[in-house]
Amino acid sequence: MRINAIPRLKRLFRLRTILMVVLLSVLFLPLSSLYFFRFYANEQIHKTEIELISQSAAFSAIYRELIQHNTPAKAGDYTPISPQLDLTTQTILPRRPQAQSVIMPNNSDFLSQQAGKKMQTILLNTQTVTLAGIRILDQNGIVVAGRNEVGQSLAYIEEVQSALAGRYHSVLRKRYADQAKPSLNSISRGADMWLFTAFPIIDQDQVYGVVYLSRTPQNMLQHLYSIKGRVILLMLLLLTMTGLLALFLSSRLSRPIHALLEQTQKVTRGEEKTIKAINHPGSYELAELSTSFVEMSHTLQERSHYIQQFASHVSHEFKTPLTSMQGSLELLQDHLADMPIQQQQHFINNLLQDTQRLKDLVNGLLEQARADTLQTSAETCALLTVLTTLKSRYADHNLTLHYDDKQLDYQLMISTTALESILFNLFDNSRQHGADLIQLTVTAEQDHIQLFIQDNGSGISTANQQRIFTPFFTTRREGGGTGLGLGIIRSTLKANGSSIHLKDVDSGTLFIVNLKRIANK
Repeated sequence: MRINAIPRLKRLFRLRTILMVVLLSVLFLPLSSLYFFRFYANEQIHKTEIELISQSAAFSAIYRELIQHNTPAKAGDYTPISPQLDLTTQTILPRRPQAQSVIMPNNSDFLSQQAGKKMQTILLNTQTVTLAGIRILDQNGIVVAGRNEVGQSLAYIEEVQSALAGRYHSVLRKRYADQAKPSLNSISRGADMWLFTAFPIIDQDQVYGVVYLSRTPQNMLQHLYSIKGRVILLMLLLLTMTGLLALFLSSRLSRPIHALLEQTQKVTRGEEKTIKAINHPGSYELAELSTSFVEMSHTLQERSHYIQQFASHVSHEFKTPLTSMQGSLELLQDHLADMPIQQQQHFINNLLQDTQRLKDLVNGLLEQARADTLQTSAETCALLTVLTTLKSRYADHNLTLHYDDKQLDYQLMISTTALESILFNLFDNSRQHGADLIQLTVTAEQDHIQLFIQDNGSGISTANQQRIFTPFFTTRREGGGTGLGLGIIRSTLKANGSSIHLKDVDSGTLFIVNLKRIANK
């Protein structure tokens, strides 16, 4: 019997779904942190490049003014320069090569050299605040202003070449050579790359030089320390999320399991007789497990009750013939010498009858035990074949089986031996109650049939209809009936996933047998 202990099981998530969500969430936390730091580092590079572009624009305007090539911009004449660097696509180039010593070319502009000297102090003072490396190059790529490398050429460097051609260019380069990288960076110099920008100094579409700036992007560790309050808040948020995930997992899995375990322990200690369904199973599998435990506990309780009743009936049924046998033996023992032969034979006949009664009871109990412990079989049988065999057998006993061959052509999920035993007992009961005709009809469903077995015998009284499946109940005790036949039938059917019940009719007896069938393909 299916116990509907947990309603709406399909609304619950499966255990693998819950575990997958939790594991993905745990996996997502560090991945999201990595993405955050990657995004943050990229934003810092963008911010640094924007600052260098702004400084380059100012230095470019000053330089043009000093070399007397600074045409005023017209209203609405804007040429904004956007950051170019992106960590997700940018290749970090090797460390910047050293400047090369060159002989000043003949076309070297005297104004450029003078402008460089005048800007030298401005650059050095600016550098103490911005911490950027600043160099002003003339139209030949020769450094005319800067802390170092004045008079040397940087024209062969990739970004400078692009700027000398009139295009702004920025790159990321390694800060340390591969063989000279320090083992531990300080907080103030933690970045392991340089950001270089080459800003062309242009006036009237003519390139007059390059503002060449470099700087490490803002140090992430230093910035994180400056916003440590928000970092701590983020850590607390992550810890809270982890704690909530742990609580979620506990409430979904651990708590229902502990609740179920506690109930099983109470049943083991005898404090409760059956297990109750847990109120909040948490997952589909746990709900199914809880339902299975409930069904199992109810089945065990029913089995225990059945065994108690069965033992009581067995003791009663055995007690009656044993008492009679004991009385007869005592009389024979005390009065055998002076007892007439006829009376002696009477007591001996009583002993034989009681012995046969005990034998029949023992055989019936063995059949009942086999039926109760019968395992579901994979065997099948044809209903029509079994009925044909029984029809010929009962033809000699003045019992007619009437049915339509076409209506009863079904393949059933029960062994031939079991079905023959069930129908034989039902037909024999009908014959013993005066029936000479049995009508068989069938109604079919997708996975089972209902076999209607109606006879024209004396029928079963209303008072006895509720007791016919009770073990040892019989109306033919004087005729040797044990009252175990219908119990054996019901146990055999139950072991094969089938059932039987009695229907009240005006005349005769009507049994309805539910049998599992093989669905037509």
